[in-house]
Amino acid sequence: QVQLVESGGGLVQAGGSLRLSCVASGRTFSNYGMGWFRRAPGKEREFVATTARNGGSTNYADSVKGRFTISRDNAKNTVYLQMNSLKPEDTAVYYCAATASFGIRSRQYEYDYWGQGTQVTVSS
Repeated sequence: QVQLVESGGGLVQAGGSLRLSCVASGRTFSNYGMGWFRRAPGKEREFVATTARNGGSTNYADSVKGRFTISRDNAKNTVYLQMNSLKPEDTAVYYCAATASFGIRSRQYEYDYWGQGTQVTVSS
């Protein structure tokens, strides 16, 4: 089992920044690709960003490219999501997830473990 705990959410004005963190425990962190997903009010959960096991490869949803950056520190068992130039439409609960699959994965069914989520609210 892998336990994932997100933090760093909050209320921010449009144009502002937040950095989300997700700490993993239970298994060897570097054996898992990591992803961030989000669920906006009234919408389905969607892919945001992903990074491979060694952090060498990343992929982003078109809606966040150029604004969000995913990174990981395997020594700290932590994955981050730096979010800049936030927009009201970024308001959502953000989830981190871990996948035992190789490479970069953007589909929810490819992920094995999920955190509880952290709320991000962007005011206009």
